[in-house]
Amino acid sequence: MNTLKYQSQAVAKPYFIFAMILFVGQILFGLLMGLQYVVGDIVGGLIPFNVARMVHTNLLIVWLLFGFMGAAYYLVPEEAETELHSPKLAIALFWIFAAAGVLTILGYLFVPYATLAHITGNDLWPTMGREFLEQPTITKIGIVVVALGFLYNLGMTILKGRKTAINMVLMTGLIGLAVFFLFAFYNPTNLALDKYFWWFVVHLWVEGVWELIMGAILAFVLIKVTGVDREVIEKWLYVIIAMALISGILGTGHHFYWLMTPAYWQWVGSIFSAIEPLPFFAMVLYAFNMVNRRRREHPNKAATLWALGTSVMAFLGAGVWGFLHTLAPVNYFTHGTQITAAHGHMAFYGAYAMIVMTIMSYAMPKLRGVGEANCNRAQVTEMWGFWLMTVGMVFITLFLTGAGVLQVWLQRLPESGEALSFMATQDKLAIFYWLREIAGVVFLLGLIAYIASFFVKEKQVA
Repeated sequence: MNTLKYQSQAVAKPYFIFAMILFVGQILFGLLMGLQYVVGDIVGGLIPFNVARMVHTNLLIVWLLFGFMGAAYYLVPEEAETELHSPKLAIALFWIFAAAGVLTILGYLFVPYATLAHITGNDLWPTMGREFLEQPTITKIGIVVVALGFLYNLGMTILKGRKTAINMVLMTGLIGLAVFFLFAFYNPTNLALDKYFWWFVVHLWVEGVWELIMGAILAFVLIKVTGVDREVIEKWLYVIIAMALISGILGTGHHFYWLMTPAYWQWVGSIFSAIEPLPFFAMVLYAFNMVNRRRREHPNKAATLWALGTSVMAFLGAGVWGFLHTLAPVNYFTHGTQITAAHGHMAFYGAYAMIVMTIMSYAMPKLRGVGEANCNRAQVTEMWGFWLMTVGMVFITLFLTGAGVLQVWLQRLPESGEALSFMATQDKLAIFYWLREIAGVVFLLGLIAYIASFFVKEKQVA
């Protein structure tokens, strides 16, 4: 049974499948790092902590990009009411991006990083060595080529079809993603200046243009599962993305506090960062309001759960936990502690991992020819995956927050005498790291349940 409105939407399927494969890899490396935190080297020096961390964070970025691309290839034709401009180009770009991603990860694992830099020509155009942007220069060039082909394909599709607010917001976010990535090629020798422009990629992605992508995908899914008028949802979407962009762009200043930048950044960063939770809170109101006003009971209840969960977890992770340490007087003590890690984990999961799984939950039954929704048994399995992952991430965040608070107290705010050294402090935090590891295993079980749900079928009645 084929339920796709446009046949070219099928190109989204390999993007979603590969995204999940990379997601599993990311979590496995995260669990490895968690053990290395408390027991040291457990793999005989084969995967040092710095390599595991590099793979963990790079897999995060790459699988989310695959998820965004799959989401765009699925929803743009349906929104534009026309077939994708070139399905063949979409498939070709998939294989190019997948090959580049796999080769880069294998390079991290099996080639010393300095050697990898040398053999990939980093001395000709130095771009390597920065967190999240460790990819060899040749890989970065490949990413730009893939992004240009991707944007061309979507742009030509939209030009020949219907122009909707969702497509326009999505394209704005995707173009911004590509443009801000270009700062990855600027690598000044001054460390403070390097960090200043590094945030132009990382912050303006995750607290800027990625929020537009998230908002567009969430709006698309809510229209489909609730039947609420498009005009109502689009008005909410415009308000949310306006608040997100204004607060997010100027909120970049909270990364400039300690980079020898002018003092006014402490005011600008603090004030606009304090506003950043508002668009996420608006997203919670928006999602629940739309579901309450729904005109239809969509059979895919799991997708509705993911849509609501995304708004709540994004508000908690990106909004509440971001605000906890975003004001300059607080950040002075918390900067670079486990509080930062707590915020990062829940924010990435709530805002971006969950929105990819939301669109997958909605689209995959159609892409697989099942119909509008998986069978009830499969949806129950998927909801188990939702709750295990979400509860697991909540506890990961809480344990990292506890570790961060204790770290600040012991290392930076001692009641009497000298502060403990970094390593002495880490020893005191071991209980939190063990608990974080247990919560990580729960998260992995949830991810396995989510993936397994696509293979579950209704029991046959004898």
